[in-house]
Amino acid sequence: MFRLWCKIIDKSNKTLAETVLSDERDTNRTAKVLDSLAEACRELDLAVPIWLDSNINEFKTYSKTRFLQDNFAESVDFHALEIQVIEE
Repeated sequence: MFRLWCKIIDKSNKTLAETVLSDERDTNRTAKVLDSLAEACRELDLAVPIWLDSNINEFKTYSKTRFLQDNFAESVDFHALEIQVIEE
């Protein structure tokens, strides 16, 4: 089972909202991450962030990354959207 934890964080590192999504499909990890992130953004009422090279490298290394204001096409009222794979 694949599970992705997504949380919205303010500047003081306080969690404002969070969700955990599961994906049991027989597909590759990239599809699971992208689909789970899109679902989390729908649940949290956010635009889907843009993956920058730094996010890709960080996610490949740690299975975790933070999307900041630069990752969103529109302005957001929080510091970061953090995603982390918590089970594979």
